[in-house]
This record gives sequence, C-alpha cells and structure tokens, in this order.
Amino acid sequence: MSAATPRRRTALALTTTVTALALLVSGCGLGGPEGKRIRVGVSGDSPEWDVLAKEAKKEGLTVEPVVFDDYSLPNKALAAGDIELNAFQHLVFLAQSNTANKTDITPVAATTVVPLGLYSGKHKQLSDLPDGASIALPNDPSNQGRALHVLEQAKLIGLKPDAGLFATPDDITDNPRHVKITPVNAQQTPRTLQDADAAVINDGVAQLAGIDAKTALFKDDPASPQALPYLNVIAARADRKDDADFQKIVKLYASKAVQDEVRRTSNGTAHHIELPAPELRTELDRITKQLAR
Repeated sequence: MSAATPRRRTALALTTTVTALALLVSGCGLGGPEGKRIRVGVSGDSPEWDVLAKEAKKEGLTVEPVVFDDYSLPNKALAAGDIELNAFQHLVFLAQSNTANKTDITPVAATTVVPLGLYSGKHKQLSDLPDGASIALPNDPSNQGRALHVLEQAKLIGLKPDAGLFATPDDITDNPRHVKITPVNAQQTPRTLQDADAAVINDGVAQLAGIDAKTALFKDDPASPQALPYLNVIAARADRKDDADFQKIVKLYASKAVQDEVRRTSNGTAHHIELPAPELRTELDRITKQLAR
C-alpha cells in the first residue's frame, strides 16, 4: 500500500463503512505496541498531522492519520473503536453528531477556527451577484446553519431572531436579492461553482479544490466570539478523554513545528486557539441543549 499512500495514510472512499475501516486498518498492519498506537481520523489532506506523527515518535508514540472523504464517518469510526481520536470537526458538528447517533464523543483539545467563505467562479465582488443569484451551501445541519448566518452577515438574506446555530432555509424572513439557495453535500460545494453563481464552502474543502481563500466574496470573522461554536477540536470517546498519551498529542499539536505547518497549509487563515478541555465541554453542552429545543 505504500505506493498508493506515500504518507502512510489510509484513504477511505465515500462508500466506506466502519466495518470496512476496521478490516482495512488491520490489513495494513499499522503496528506499534498496544496503547502506544494512536489512529487519528482526519478529513482530506492534513499535513500538520504528518508533522505531528514525526514529532510523536520522539515521545514513543506511533500516530497514524486515517483519511476520511465523508464527514459522517470519523465519529462512527471513533465510537466503534476503530480509531482512537479524530480531528476534523467543530463543536457544533460534534453536538449534532452525538445527538443524531447517540454517541458520547468529547473534545480533549481545541485546534483552530477557520473562516467560512462565500465563493464564486463567475463574479469578482459580492455586489456583482445578480438578482435571483443561485447559491449552494452545505446541507449538514451544523454547517448549513453557519452558512446561512454568513449570507445574513453579507446582507443577502435575513433570518428569524431565534434561528440559532441550526438555522435552516425555512428560517429565512427576508430575501431582498431573491437568491435561490440549494443545500448540497459539503464536499460537493466546489463543483457547484460550474453552474451556480456562488457557494458557501468550508475552508478545508476549498483548499482541497484549489480555491484561494483570498478570493472569497465574503467570509465570517474566525476571531469573533460568535465563532466559538465553530472551534475545531481533537475528540475522543468520553471514557478515554483523560488518556495520558492523548495529552501528549495535545501538547504536540500546539508545538511550533506543527503550528508552522498549520499556518503554511492554511495560508494563514487558520487561527489556533488553546482553550481548556473543561471549557470546550461546557460549550459543547450549551450547543447540545440548543439543538434539543
């Protein structure tokens, strides 16, 4: 498998199931002494985890990034015990996933906040969007809600005051530009730029598609307090949240070598934030309660 996975990663197709993942991981012989091998589920190309894996060897840990091409899979794999950690999601997504799948996955550390941008392959400025413009956005509840708030901040739509983090198109109260919104799978949003006037695209997905973050027609502010629910995290099963090896990985993620790679690969768009795990869990609880309303 080395020729197909030069970074020793396990690439998983959209049709991958948790059972197939377990077989694939076993078949690839990830190795390492039990308790020292830590498989981390990531989404797309995450070279900072390759850097972290090299640094982890100095701590006697074998860290194996496992790549997923579908956001629905890393939490299922973590809950099933097929990986030990994942690092692909923000707190809102985690709250929604835990609620939908009845899992108990919890954050052990914060990683970064990245902006969510509105992009176009046809128009150079926000003001260039025509009346009746077609706009695609992610269809999963957490990213869809954030995307709608991005459109609201861009003054393209208005939302109900109580729309909250999980807003849907049904919460739109004003549409002065008569925009036509189409929810699609988050990973497919770049493809919609061939036909749609614009699309709200997650930062990581935009990078994979070769879209320069600087070309966004509009984006939210990752440094604002309103961005806290969208803080990305390293997550574990709740029964292993205090694992000593996991804490070593948390420290390694904050190291200069890893953070230099984060800045390089994100073109400076990712904002690293260190927040104590108890505070992350408090925020996760707050979001989960809002989801239950």
